[in-house]
Amino acid sequence: MQNQEGMTRRWNPCYSDLHIHIGRTSRGEAVKISGSRDLTFENIALEASIRKGIHLLGVIDCHSPVVQKDIEELLQKGTMSEIEGGGIAYQDTTILLGTEIELREPEMKEFHMLAYFRDLNTMKSFTTWMMRYMKNVNLSSQRVYVPATEMQAEIKARGGLIVPAHVFTPHKGIYGSTAPRMADVLDTSLVDAVELGLSSDSSMASYIREMDHLPFLTNSDAHSLGKIGREYNELQIASPCFDEFRMALRGQEGRSIAANYGLNPRLGKYHRTYCAACGSVMDEKDLSADRCPLCGSSKLVQGVLDRILAIADREQPEVPTDRPPYHYQVPLEFIPGLGKAKLRQLLDRFGTEMDVLHRTDEVQLAEVVGPILAELIVAARNGQLALSSGGGGTYGKVTENLRKT
Repeated sequence: MQNQEGMTRRWNPCYSDLHIHIGRTSRGEAVKISGSRDLTFENIALEASIRKGIHLLGVIDCHSPVVQKDIEELLQKGTMSEIEGGGIAYQDTTILLGTEIELREPEMKEFHMLAYFRDLNTMKSFTTWMMRYMKNVNLSSQRVYVPATEMQAEIKARGGLIVPAHVFTPHKGIYGSTAPRMADVLDTSLVDAVELGLSSDSSMASYIREMDHLPFLTNSDAHSLGKIGREYNELQIASPCFDEFRMALRGQEGRSIAANYGLNPRLGKYHRTYCAACGSVMDEKDLSADRCPLCGSSKLVQGVLDRILAIADREQPEVPTDRPPYHYQVPLEFIPGLGKAKLRQLLDRFGTEMDVLHRTDEVQLAEVVGPILAELIVAARNGQLALSSGGGGTYGKVTENLRKT
């Protein structure tokens, strides 16, 4: 890509996590009931900028008037500022204002959808419209009683971006619980991207043809500060802001999603089918089972992999050639033996988690945490750790402490 002066533009990596929940306001008001109490708008900005190294952050629940009050106070104090390209700046991080909406079509199960808006006034306009169709606008991920296509129209009328959330999860994912095809529910021409969720990856999603033209996002869906950045995206953009993010989703003027970084799907909480009666997780040998091999119950909750195979319209995944690479990323908190004290030592020495994960070599890591942990961090970086499958709301685990050969 060349700019108007004919010089080749140099892109700096921009790491983005676009699905972070608000647990409480600065005054202690509940927003996401299941979210951590210290998950406030300001604390999220601090964590993302100083510890995580996330440049573009999507904070969900900004539709809530009590959250908007926090944002306005931070803007008035000068702690944060709205920027020309859209978004709110805090140090080296830009926050996009987002919301997670629950919708339900007749005779279908509910699903979640993300929307992002360019500035606070636009978000407040959306809140004013939406609060007429929901019971409690201050809470996160609440049901909005309008048709899905009407919701899409309202978002697009305000210049918003539409991203169905954690699309394959059995709990409120559009493919996982609602319909075998997104087009059965939404106008897919108005969908800007899809969020894969923690238990799937680009290859798994490519079993479904209608996904081919849609950009993929990998986000943390964080309910606590520590989970920010457990999945993230590398964007090729000129600067972190709403306008550049929109251009990246559309592949305009050299902007793009350069890479997705996500958990190996085996680590996800809903990767495999599990038995609701005894809690056991089905593994590959039980793929076709219709009853639990341990207790015989038929109360099976279909996992992400098994759901994708059930609704696939291809026998094998076909990943489009222009799809960015998907890198399996084992978060630092999953590394056996890497506790809070050693993680703090790493951050004190190297800066942020993004620095540790991407920019620090094994010799430097070993100087701080010793050769064994350094080897594990590099093995995790390279996708060389053995894993057990997650399911039934329980994460998978790293199962061995040595580099695989």
